Amino acid sequence: MKKGKDNRNETIIDPDLPIIDAHHHLMEMFGVRYLFDDFLEDAYAGHNIRASIYCESHTMFRVKGPELFRTIGETEFANGVGAMSDSGEFGECRVNAGIISFANLQAGDSIAEVLDAHIVSAGIRFKGIRQVGIWHPTKDPYKFMKSHPKRGIYSDSKFHEGFAKLEQRNLTFDAAVFHHQLDEVCLLADKFPNTSIILNHMGFAMAMGKNKEEKKLIFDDWRKYLISLSKRLNVKVKVGGLGMPFWGFGFEERDYQFSFTDLAEIWRPYVETAIEIFGVDRCIMESNFPADGHSCGYVPLWNALKFITQNFSKEEKTKLYFHNAVQTYNIDPFIR
Repeated sequence: MKKGKDNRNETIIDPDLPIIDAHHHLMEMFGVRYLFDDFLEDAYAGHNIRASIYCESHTMFRVKGPELFRTIGETEFANGVGAMSDSGEFGECRVNAGIISFANLQAGDSIAEVLDAHIVSAGIRFKGIRQVGIWHPTKDPYKFMKSHPKRGIYSDSKFHEGFAKLEQRNLTFDAAVFHHQLDEVCLLADKFPNTSIILNHMGFAMAMGKNKEEKKLIFDDWRKYLISLSKRLNVKVKVGGLGMPFWGFGFEERDYQFSFTDLAEIWRPYVETAIEIFGVDRCIMESNFPADGHSCGYVPLWNALKFITQNFSKEEKTKLYFHNAVQTYNIDPFIR
């Protein structure tokens, strides 16, 4: 995984466009240390990053206490960073303005106390839960993941018991799956139409190790699944995650610092398809850093996304990069 400094000196496209980075991590794992200072270095590298949403990284869990409650350690950690950022001592960007944490919803009704403890730990910064459901029949993807979910957890009855507790607390759910699992997200959205579900990383079109013809078929399947999912109006999609190896682009295998034009050429069909299907009102732009650092740096990542969306109107770009995140996660509207 790269450290996020590749091609940092690129000219910034549309430098005044306000951005809420709707999905990033802070972590120390897989030999990568990416904490508050590291994110600030990226956030102040040229793009107008006004705030960020922290997404669970399975890190900083407590080592003692009941197992279900140990995940609260990550919320405490993320909230501490948010408090530091809100002091204004580290610049204008409000890091961790929203926090998406992990709680094992498969615990069923008993997860209610855990959710309440997360809320107490982070107050208004706490926005929701992510529970990764990524499953694949081979071991290949899991070398890039800390967790190894079982197959079909989003369809599990106990998971549904736990999921029901989100609506009662006005919490969101971030869903992470491969494209061949998107029907599970459809069923989840149908069962819980009043819970806001945010599909992470456009529902990875899993194409690692596939040839050109196989990738074309996977793209077509992925697109069909997205169209079906888009009919569920309680679902939004995060546009990003394209730096991960799952897509089969192979950027992570090449010893080369990729420019935004290199990235945009390959990413364009996926970005344009997701936005076309869900519309500018239901798409949220993300960096997924440092995970997307497998392929590129923070500066070219945002340049690539801006380049792909350059022909959108100012109003549309403001929705994609800023307002949709504010609305979805109920972020402080005074962030400018």
